[in-house]
Amino acid sequence: MRSVRALPAMLALVLVLGLCAGFGAARAQDYPNRTITMVVPFPPGGSTSIVGRVIADKMSELLGQSIVVDNRGGAGGTVGTKSVARSEPDGYTLLLGYSGTLAIAPSLYRNAGYDPRKDFAPIGMIGSAPSSLVVHPSFPAKTVAGLIAYAKANPGKVNFGSAGIGTVGHITGEYFARATGIQIVHIPYKGTGPAVSDLLGGHIPMSFSPIAATAGNVKGGLLRALAVTSAHRNKLLPDVPTMIEAGVSGFDAVLAYGLVAPAGTPPAAIDRLNKALRDALASDEVKRQLGVDGTEITPSSPQQYADFIDKDERKWSELVKASGVEPE
Repeated sequence: MRSVRALPAMLALVLVLGLCAGFGAARAQDYPNRTITMVVPFPPGGSTSIVGRVIADKMSELLGQSIVVDNRGGAGGTVGTKSVARSEPDGYTLLLGYSGTLAIAPSLYRNAGYDPRKDFAPIGMIGSAPSSLVVHPSFPAKTVAGLIAYAKANPGKVNFGSAGIGTVGHITGEYFARATGIQIVHIPYKGTGPAVSDLLGGHIPMSFSPIAATAGNVKGGLLRALAVTSAHRNKLLPDVPTMIEAGVSGFDAVLAYGLVAPAGTPPAAIDRLNKALRDALASDEVKRQLGVDGTEITPSSPQQYADFIDKDERKWSELVKASGVEPE
């Protein structure tokens, strides 16, 4: 008797589940049907903002819905990153993923407030770009070797700026100091833009900054580039040596960009966003814009980006250890 009485309830449950499945399919088919927010976890003016806005503009066009860039800086990019990890996983809040936040912060902070492997659904990679070691024209060193010699003669008296504590520029600078046996003092800023502005003003003598934010000033003679941090030269500054060429053996530190969403975002939304991202990266317009900023485009599937995040986090955690920076 119990099984007979339970039958109507079971049928009702099947009906409800069927309706939910149909509703979910309809929603996936309609996605996106309203404005999407892309959080860039740094203030405007830096390389992350440049990349984010280029991608947002083209994806908006391809998806037929606006993608609004929301700059949420603070704590080396962890404030904005954490906010996305805690957002509704509905496909309408995205994060411009970045090596500083997804690979460095988990090792640098005892509690970054998120897990790069568990709290995000990777959408796809965008590309990678080196940083540049740049100095103010008044700085006496003309080469990396000259900088090392000057710093050794003036221990603890040479400052370097970065986009903030825990950013790629910060860890790259500490790693450089450790690798060359010099003592330099880190000056954190609230983003790449403010750091480069102070460097241009002569308030700090040197900086490790994204090449996108410094190449124009180097070409204009307002800054002097001593090296790029990748294993090969960058087309924006073809005459500038790599750190390895400048005598710092094995030095290779590049940042990577990609798009992620909160964990639990529907797979249909992730697939739709990945296609739009791939199409954006394949467009001549985006290739030209990102090429101007020195970004090497590297599109991927969501799974390939997930694998990269895992590998990148392990790489940068080793660099954090090698730099000697203690977790905060």
